[in-house]
Amino acid sequence: MIYTVTLNPSIDYIVEVDDLQLGKINRMKRENKFPGGKGINVSRVLNRLDVKSVALGFVGGFTGDFIKSVLEKENVSSDFVQVQGDSRINIKLKSQLETEINGQGPSISEEKLTQFFDKLNQVEKGDYVVLAGNIPNTLPLDLYEILTKWGKENGIHIVVDASGKALLDVVKHQPFFIKPNHHELGDLFDVKITSIEQAIPYGKKLVEMGAQNVGISFAGDGAVLITESSVYVSNVPKGEVINSVGAGDSLVAGFIGTYVLTNSIETAFKVGVASGSATAFSEDLTKKEKIEKLLEQVKIEKG
Repeated sequence: MIYTVTLNPSIDYIVEVDDLQLGKINRMKRENKFPGGKGINVSRVLNRLDVKSVALGFVGGFTGDFIKSVLEKENVSSDFVQVQGDSRINIKLKSQLETEINGQGPSISEEKLTQFFDKLNQVEKGDYVVLAGNIPNTLPLDLYEILTKWGKENGIHIVVDASGKALLDVVKHQPFFIKPNHHELGDLFDVKITSIEQAIPYGKKLVEMGAQNVGISFAGDGAVLITESSVYVSNVPKGEVINSVGAGDSLVAGFIGTYVLTNSIETAFKVGVASGSATAFSEDLTKKEKIEKLLEQVKIEKG
């Protein structure tokens, strides 16, 4: 089983305005509402790949009810901890430029954190747990490290899609897969990375530090997967980028979901790249048919 963890879920409110005028009344051209949060995105894409998962985390209020109801309609299983306060709303405003206004989210008490840990008792040896997104400031800043260490001690495969110190601190506990983009990778080592060739030595460094598999995404310029024994470099399918939100989460879902089914790292990476691109070319998270259509464009070089 695959479990995804979203500590601070949201409603992603997508608003399009033809010509935004600050300080004036603007009329929406189009709007959409989706359940948001990186782990939730992973669960939604896994479901579209016919791979079951359970979404974990914290939700509250009428916004939390919306998140749970949409997941239920999509047949995505969830087991959230109910908290006081409303789950946040993140506004994605698209006009001449794309602007994001992200909510803070509810405060999470120690009692609710204990309830979350109790829910992890359902995870069994050999299962996968995806930790995705930022850690809210009302939770321990080392929570991902605690959970990655717990996974290592219990034979559970931990996947981490985070950035900064939260990502660097988990590496020594041998997570199964981590996925920084090239900007996040550069931040980890205080360097500027602009090409896959520049990224490979730093990806290998993360493997030496303990990560089992390191995926590094370069948006429209490709991706690279580094394992203990090999380096896989991928191109990116061609298409019009409509929505960058969730592309990285879709890559994670495509990779983990396919690896669970095939036990092939290279096949998993190929489907992951196609999944990320398919979401970038869609208004919402991608559908399975679009992933399959793009797969033939993905070329992997093994080094």
